[in-house]
Amino acid sequence: MTTPLDSRFASGDASPGFLLWQVTNRWQAAIRRALAPQEVTHVQFVLLAVLTFGDSDEGMTQAALSQRAGADPMMVSQVIRALAERDLVERRQDATDRRAVRVRATAAGRELARAANRAVEDVDEEFFGPDATASHSLVDHLAAVLARSSA
Repeated sequence: MTTPLDSRFASGDASPGFLLWQVTNRWQAAIRRALAPQEVTHVQFVLLAVLTFGDSDEGMTQAALSQRAGADPMMVSQVIRALAERDLVERRQDATDRRAVRVRATAAGRELARAANRAVEDVDEEFFGPDATASHSLVDHLAAVLARSSA
């Protein structure tokens, strides 16, 4: 005889964490399909998008990119290396901090980021729905959760 799970929820469908996990899996699958034509992974897109959104001649350090993207610094380093091999980003030593590596998107990287961003935003609109009020409410709630979990 199995023992029921000791849970404060009547079912998994009442658990916000379980629902978020299911939604995330489906959303990520939709994003993978949308990014396939650009031959870029989701994390590659995110890093290119962050670099392109904050585009400057100096680029940004890998540490700043990691922080801005909310991604593990070692993973960012590996992904940037792969993007550099495809000539989508340029890496160079920081002029003032010998330990820091600065990264900036190349013209090809910026163009790929723009095309991929259109695809990702189309997925978001279709996936989350066109209701702007509901979308803003979801964004506000997720931002609050993120802020609480970062403290």
